[in-house]
Amino acid sequence: MKLSYQVYDLPLKHTFTIAHQSRDIQDTLIVKLEDAGFYGLGESTTNPFYGITIPNMKSVLEEFRPIVEGGNWESPEELWALGKDVFKNNPFAQCALDMAAWDLFTKKKGLKLYEYLKLDPSGIPTTNFTVGIDTIEKMVQKMKEVDWPIYKIKLGTHEDLAIVKELRKHTDAVFRIDANCAWSAEEAIRNSEELAKLGVEFMEQPLGKDDLEGMKEVFKYSKLPVMADESCIVESDVKKCHGLFHAINVKLVKAGGITPGLRMIYEAKKLGMKTMVGCMTESSVGISAIAHIAPLLDYVDMDGAMLLSQDPARGVEITPEKVTFPDRPGVGAELV
Repeated sequence: MKLSYQVYDLPLKHTFTIAHQSRDIQDTLIVKLEDAGFYGLGESTTNPFYGITIPNMKSVLEEFRPIVEGGNWESPEELWALGKDVFKNNPFAQCALDMAAWDLFTKKKGLKLYEYLKLDPSGIPTTNFTVGIDTIEKMVQKMKEVDWPIYKIKLGTHEDLAIVKELRKHTDAVFRIDANCAWSAEEAIRNSEELAKLGVEFMEQPLGKDDLEGMKEVFKYSKLPVMADESCIVESDVKKCHGLFHAINVKLVKAGGITPGLRMIYEAKKLGMKTMVGCMTESSVGISAIAHIAPLLDYVDMDGAMLLSQDPARGVEITPEKVTFPDRPGVGAELV
């Protein structure tokens, strides 16, 4: 068993701005596992908001290298469990390794990942396309560049309602809004009334991740369903979100990979909550992994590679009508 990794800079088509950061280039770490003539790929981007950097991802992978290359594990779940304590402060690095393990594991079996998981790819929901914060004029321009049936609109400005009202003039598409923790409970409840009239499907993470008292009010009085993102990072958060949110958005990089992500999805379903998996601004390696588990979901946000001006990998092809998987086992992604 051999572990290696490579850093890539992902250039974006537009400056991508959300409530707490902006970027033109996203750096990402792509992990490779090789064994018996097969290889698997996984990916994780850096994230300053969570303190995740290329050096600290490399450092924890090096710490775990002897276990990985020792080969005393038979499944991705077993490898994930072996690394649980080592990666407890860096789930992003564990995600990249876990994705690579799943890719390698299913390639060895000659199966696509969704086939191994016994999922039906015809049931994949249409991804949204994200419009980052900008001037209203530029947000309209970004939206018009990509004709899509569902847009996720990043908010967290002093003119949030004006943004959505103007965008609505130019399309009949479904809107989803993501405030990335920027509002108060009062703002969220008040905004929900107007947003509901503007064809918004749900609000994602309107309040700060720890404002549980505020979320009780929003959950009770909002005119729209609310979805947890920053409030639902790891498995133990799912139960905490029940009764505060109608749905959860599982980010594989934050959770630590496909292995815990699947457990979070199944637990949310048992609790009667709707589920979504969201992406970062990542290459087709990470996006392809998301696509394989998308048949489990009510919603999916896997447009990350669509926001890039150059993608170092190729994998699934996404259109509004369907997701096309490469005719290759595993996750199906490969470096260009």
